[in-house]
Amino acid sequence: MHVNEISGTIVDASYKIHTTLGPGLLESVYEKVLAFELGRRGLDVKVQQPIPVVYDDVRLELGFRADMIVANKVVVEVKSVDLVAPVHAKQLRTYLKLMDLNVGLLINFNVNLIKEGITRVVNNL
Repeated sequence: MHVNEISGTIVDASYKIHTTLGPGLLESVYEKVLAFELGRRGLDVKVQQPIPVVYDDVRLELGFRADMIVANKVVVEVKSVDLVAPVHAKQLRTYLKLMDLNVGLLINFNVNLIKEGITRVVNNL
């Protein structure tokens, strides 16, 4: 499956979840429901995946965790906040760089319309 098709499936699943549950729940709830919905749609989902940092040829386990990695191609960071800060997109871009992946989605479920809460972040595209 191509990365754009995977991203489209993630966006569609997010829309379904948001229209069903609405905004205002905890981030952990949206994360679990999104992982369930994507799995139901046949995608491989890894939740709270550790991200090591390789520095000067040394692999360091520093406690960074991606909320989700979908089909080993798209990193998803789930939020439920009043306002997404610029640091959230920067964090996702760094995760993509550390994992040598190209596409990430920052999804904030605490919005009136889910399309306002989805930001695509790219690395080396």
